[in-house]
Amino acid sequence: MLALIAIVFLSWLVFGYFSYGRWVARQFELSDENVTPANKINDGEDFVPTRPFYLFGQHFSAISAAGPIAGPIIACQYFGWLPCLLWIALGVVLIGAVHDFSSLASSVRHGAKSIAEIAREKLGTGAGRAMMAFIWIALIYVIVAFTDITAGTFVSGDEAVRQSKGFNPGGAVAFASIAYLCLSIVLGLVERFLKPPLWLSTVIFVPAVFSLSWLGTVYSEVFVLSHLSWSVVILLYCIAASLVPVWFLLQPRGYLGGFVLYTALAVGVIGVFFGGYEIAQPAFRSFDVGGMTGTLFPFLFVTIACGACSGFHGLVCSGTTSKQIDKESHTHPVGYGAMLAEGFVAFIALVTIMIVAQGAAQGVSPGVIYGNGIGDFLTIVIGEQYLPFAITFGAMAFSTFVFDTLDVCMRLGRYIVQELLGIPGRAGAIIGTVATVALPFAIIFLAEAGSWREFWTLFGASNQLLAALTLLSITAWLYQARKRIAFTLLPMLFVLAITLWALGALVIGNFAAADGIDAKFINGLASLSLIALAIYLVLTALFKLRRERGGELSATV
Repeated sequence: MLALIAIVFLSWLVFGYFSYGRWVARQFELSDENVTPANKINDGEDFVPTRPFYLFGQHFSAISAAGPIAGPIIACQYFGWLPCLLWIALGVVLIGAVHDFSSLASSVRHGAKSIAEIAREKLGTGAGRAMMAFIWIALIYVIVAFTDITAGTFVSGDEAVRQSKGFNPGGAVAFASIAYLCLSIVLGLVERFLKPPLWLSTVIFVPAVFSLSWLGTVYSEVFVLSHLSWSVVILLYCIAASLVPVWFLLQPRGYLGGFVLYTALAVGVIGVFFGGYEIAQPAFRSFDVGGMTGTLFPFLFVTIACGACSGFHGLVCSGTTSKQIDKESHTHPVGYGAMLAEGFVAFIALVTIMIVAQGAAQGVSPGVIYGNGIGDFLTIVIGEQYLPFAITFGAMAFSTFVFDTLDVCMRLGRYIVQELLGIPGRAGAIIGTVATVALPFAIIFLAEAGSWREFWTLFGASNQLLAALTLLSITAWLYQARKRIAFTLLPMLFVLAITLWALGALVIGNFAAADGIDAKFINGLASLSLIALAIYLVLTALFKLRRERGGELSATV
């Protein structure tokens, strides 16, 4: 049963890429004769023409963070695996991949401008600033949620592999993850100054990444910190990663992270087809499982978040990836293709919870469930005697995906602050970074350890509402260019309705449960702010397009 589901799902993704994806590509009339911003500017810092395979790995690892892993696992625990599977399959092909591809193509066509800049150009200065404010708030919640969940993984790990007093499962993951970041820096220096063939760097550095999981099990007691301490360390890392050139950390980390992703996917395939696992979770639980976020509509969609559609991807597409596209034709495999690959990441994550016995996952974090699943799948190849190494690798993969997104979020956040304040250069970069990290620092000190669940649904809702607003800006551009708009308009309307519904429920629920200025009050206030900004942008777009259409009619009379 599990293998059959996987075959159908993979066939659907392949069909989507070569049929619907190609049709969408034709709507943009891509041409390699057009000079991309990466080649036009090529400053060696942010604008760097990059080989598509290298860029795919960087982009894929940047967008595939905790969202497509934690989201499906949480949603399956709430609603059952079948609704999750259907939304991932339909959402990723018809909405998520279209959003990513359109964001990347439109940014390349507009000089690698961000989605906010495109909104300002098409809808006016006010809309552009509102979009920036919305994006900045959404990025804050990405940073908060992912920092907290990763810190928890570094502290606890999986107690099932605590074989002796000298082995700390959380410390093993922490050591492997930190070593991975250091190895990425070494690769960046080697690529920058020695310039070896890419195949040689791959042969040397990729196996070294996997050896880090084994080193983590050996030196598991080296990095043992509290939850709060790890949160601070992770945010300090984000500050540093935001300020260094992309070649120093972002590109090499993304490239190596891509291979971790590829391996996790391959291990997942092995587990699905050769593990002999049976589905243990119910296909469907209930339309309402109770609690503030327990109704399938709308919370299934925003809980799964990045696995089907993610506004954050549009920020990566227009913020970093568009500055590295060498040819316009590369936007199809990088934009549309990487999102389909993320859909498969979400499917593998869903499988890791589908095979867990009912009740066994109660109170277990998504990172541990995923690490256990990937670890169990890996032991099919290497043997069960290496279970600690296997589970450490699975958990390291999870934290790797998170790190890949955290530093991108911080970089994008400082871009937005720099643009809003009009402060370019190194001074602006420092100010933008400090401004972006200030609120996450405040929240991690105010909130209790492990409270990421309180932020997760708001993160998912703001993330997907951002996708709707991105599609709104792209639809306005296509409309003004006299091109087809249904393929972006219809997904935009669906996601907009679902996310506004979810945020409205969060406003009511959080304010009702708040006890003074606490995490729930902050969540309610943020939800209300996001709704106001979204409504403003939608109304601005409608008035803008109506005026343009009215002007055309007047001109023809």
